[in-house]
Amino acid sequence: MSSTEENPVFDRLLIVLSLFGVAVVVLGIVAVATRPAASNEIPLGEPFVARLSLSEFQIGGTLTVPAGQVVLEASNDGSMAHNLVVRGGNLRTPDFNPGETVRLDLGAVGAGTFEVLCDVPGHTEAGMVSTITVAPPGTEIQPTATADTLPDFVALDALVEESMLAFPAETEGRGNQPLEPTVLADGTLEFELTASIEQWEVEPGKFVDAWTYNGQVPGPAIRIDVGDKVRVILRNELPDSTDVHWHGVRTPNSMDGVAPYTQELIAAGETFIYEFVAERPAVGMYHAHHHGQRAVPNGMFGVFTIGDNPIPYGRTISGTTIPADLDLALDIPMVLNDAGVIGLSLNGKSFPATEPYVVTEGDWISIRYYNEGLQSHPMHLHQFPQLVYAKDGIPLDSPYWADTINVAPGERYSVLVNADDPGTWVWHCHILTHVERDDAMFGMVTALIVQEA
Repeated sequence: MSSTEENPVFDRLLIVLSLFGVAVVVLGIVAVATRPAASNEIPLGEPFVARLSLSEFQIGGTLTVPAGQVVLEASNDGSMAHNLVVRGGNLRTPDFNPGETVRLDLGAVGAGTFEVLCDVPGHTEAGMVSTITVAPPGTEIQPTATADTLPDFVALDALVEESMLAFPAETEGRGNQPLEPTVLADGTLEFELTASIEQWEVEPGKFVDAWTYNGQVPGPAIRIDVGDKVRVILRNELPDSTDVHWHGVRTPNSMDGVAPYTQELIAAGETFIYEFVAERPAVGMYHAHHHGQRAVPNGMFGVFTIGDNPIPYGRTISGTTIPADLDLALDIPMVLNDAGVIGLSLNGKSFPATEPYVVTEGDWISIRYYNEGLQSHPMHLHQFPQLVYAKDGIPLDSPYWADTINVAPGERYSVLVNADDPGTWVWHCHILTHVERDDAMFGMVTALIVQEA
């Protein structure tokens, strides 16, 4: 009698184990492929342990290692959570807290260089990136000194000033452009959106593969009135499936845009039509929900407004009276982001490519902050207090004045400003590493320019 006949369960187990062995080999090949460059001349033996120190905002320590087996031992010597990532590969640590130490096994690496960084949003841009040099086999390695050394402040001052004087810098592409509808025979407003990956210039010379609606970041701005019947045609030209969620907008459940609960996924090459009636006012957003952790930070977001701006005309708040006949000079949508290929940005651009806003002394302006990022951002406008009169599109019974508005992910704040003092007034996120690094101003910065009347 054959072995299969004697013990079929045992034979099937052998087959499974054999397949598992093949899978392990394949996974091992993939893992090696994501490490820093390997070499046929790598010596075997005990791994070399390179000790790195992570703090706000730098990576120091042993930055030269010998070819061979290498382990990075990273200590968090800062005051907030960090991680360690090998650029261009799948090797990374989880976020770890101050005082903790983690290890990252690189396996066998060959002579050359590679970069390590902390990819907590804003930390790479603030300076947490270093190059590790892999020396040829047999090279004697001395640990890198970790003592602090003073930078060349004069040189850094010149670089920072140069970055600031470049504002405003011209770049290709502009987001938030109004999307005009086609009016159908029954009065329905039909909008067309195409989701696709396009080149987007975030800052001068920095082009990224952005995930866009109609080729722009943020996507086109949609504005309708209460009672309008809306039809949105979404064409998916992405490599991934998608859907669209109408954040802060009242819709039927079947139109909420959360596959597979409310609809089928919109596969690559397919089209889906969203239809609903605008029942109530909204300061809303639209964005991808499926794989939102990738699609939204990479650019798939836009603003969606229903109804009139609920300004508190004629009311007196903390001693300041809002004119009953107020005529806005500007109504500004400002979409905040901090991750993905777009990164730290205002309306899809990073300083010095952010847009300045120009008004005349005495003008009133309205700003609507939308946070499509992964972190909270305290938005501070120099000189002028901001009247917060609506939260998530809902008018406040008790509006209030503040000079810094903390906008959490998913939130929208509507504020009013009276620009009554001429000058160029800086406007930025007040998490300072989101706007400044040693050699430049960057990221979430713009300016309100008030001209004399």
